[in-house]
Amino acid sequence: QLQLVESGGALVQPGGSLRLSCTVSGETLDAYAIGWFRQAPGKEREGVSCISNKGRTTKFDDSVKGRFSISKDNAKNTVYLQMNNLNPEDTAVYSCAAGYSGSAVDRGCPLTYDYDYWGRGTQVTVSS
Repeated sequence: QLQLVESGGALVQPGGSLRLSCTVSGETLDAYAIGWFRQAPGKEREGVSCISNKGRTTKFDDSVKGRFSISKDNAKNTVYLQMNNLNPEDTAVYSCAAGYSGSAVDRGCPLTYDYDYWGRGTQVTVSS
């Protein structure tokens, strides 16, 4: 059974950087699109970034464009979210999610909530 585990969340000062990891077990990563989502207190869950099964498609929410990047290492079954120039509005629980795409061709990725599997999340707090 596919499982997702996030790591890397921490308390960081404004302007700092953080790298989150999403490690997938039970399935090969090249068959799944991976999305990163976040939810802050009092706000709805929002899509942050995603990467397609073959890595040919990436998407970013406007609020993080130019500051965040996403990458994957199929050999390690891990997707990374590099977060730079963090501000207090980035404070949230960050979760990764997987949706089945198959391994034959790139199938893109959505920033909506229609993923099949979800991790438990990791807390990111940006504060001075």
